[in-house]
Amino acid sequence: MSTTTVETSAAVTKDSPAPAPGRVRRRGESSPLAALTSHGILIVASLVALFPVAWLVFLSLGPDKDDYLHPGRIWSKMTFDNYAFVLQHTNFFDWLTSSLIVSLGTTLLGVLVAATTGYAVSRMRFPGYRKFMWVLLVTQMFPVAVLMVPMYQIMADLQLIDTYLGLILVYCSTAVPYCAWLLKGYFDTIPFEIDEAGRVDGLSPFGTFFRLILPLAKPGLAVAAFYSFITAFGEVAFATTFMLDDQKYTLAVGLQSFVSEHDAQRNLMAATAVLIAIPVSAFFYLVQKNLVTGLTAGGTKG
Repeated sequence: MSTTTVETSAAVTKDSPAPAPGRVRRRGESSPLAALTSHGILIVASLVALFPVAWLVFLSLGPDKDDYLHPGRIWSKMTFDNYAFVLQHTNFFDWLTSSLIVSLGTTLLGVLVAATTGYAVSRMRFPGYRKFMWVLLVTQMFPVAVLMVPMYQIMADLQLIDTYLGLILVYCSTAVPYCAWLLKGYFDTIPFEIDEAGRVDGLSPFGTFFRLILPLAKPGLAVAAFYSFITAFGEVAFATTFMLDDQKYTLAVGLQSFVSEHDAQRNLMAATAVLIAIPVSAFFYLVQKNLVTGLTAGGTKG
């Protein structure tokens, strides 16, 4: 009887279908709940980041200076008159021209100096090359108030007060140390064999740098260019001190003077702020493809 029972159980076990295996999740694949949670967090973070900008644009469309107290009324009377007033009755285009000259000049000169400095420290082993980078880092420790007086004295001796070149050099003194550190880390990720191949092909060190290394360092250069641009574009203290002619004011200084003249007209200030943000947004759009790559690549090798 026991033998029959064992044979019957074995037959039932053999004939019964095997349980279906569960779905194996691939590496890097998240569960639906985790994906939903992460997307929800990203959406909330995006709304938090975009709401102040959208609110500023919305207030700039209100025709009255007190519309910010009753924002619901703006929907029925939206207008671009605030933008027309700012463009027609202020020196906005002079401020924009000065800002572009100073910002683009700082970007070109600062990135060139930072790239050559970072490449030299990355590839050459001259005496004190490590201390040199630390000296650059130390220059970032001094506040603007401490640097203002000696910089003004130097610019006055060079007769560069109230000139675009003087302000560009001042901004480069701020942007170059950080950009040099950034690009040095990025150049470290480029194999040294590329330099050797360029020399084998008969290129000079400068030829190797400009024809082989710089094209490979575009992401890092994009980050350095963006940092230099926004540093010069939004700075107020140096521009207020070194630029004396109101026709040469940058947008940041122009906005400061505009606020002092129209402190109660928040609709005009909102429109001016939106107009000032347009050039930075356009520059960010041009370099945004390389920003993420450039920000992360420099940290792979010290």
